[in-house]
Amino acid sequence: MNKITPCLWFENAAEAAANYYVSLLPESHIIQLQKSPTDYPGGKQGDVLVVYFQLAGQSFMALNGGLRFEYNNSVSFSIDCKDQDEIDRLWNRILTDGGTEQQCGWINDKYNVPWQITPSDLPRMLADPDPAKAQRVFQAMMTMVKIDIAALHKAYAGD
Repeated sequence: MNKITPCLWFENAAEAAANYYVSLLPESHIIQLQKSPTDYPGGKQGDVLVVYFQLAGQSFMALNGGLRFEYNNSVSFSIDCKDQDEIDRLWNRILTDGGTEQQCGWINDKYNVPWQITPSDLPRMLADPDPAKAQRVFQAMMTMVKIDIAALHKAYAGD
């Protein structure tokens, strides 16, 4: 377990959500299911209360809190993708499983958790010391829903 572990709050879908998330990325697995030792406002004794899991080596926990809270983009999970195939695979999987597309590489999964599906080299291009290159990449990205790496590289090159 990491010293700091993000906790995702669910009304009662913690186990299903954790199983879904670990299916998305390699090096991901459920670590432990913690069952409630007694009845609680959101469930009964023996129900799954907390799921500890890892996504690509990062620790997370999912909590069945019994109340529904909505997620928003003020906290999101960013997936660093090495190529367009990885972006397409993750994006299409989340979308076809009930996700909702947003702008600039953002997508909400079926639990409404926001994700950023972005290429590894985007931060480098946006931080280029040549402000014209960075501006072209940024402007190109702002027109996208799912990120298109080739189009970003074309903008970067000034083509």
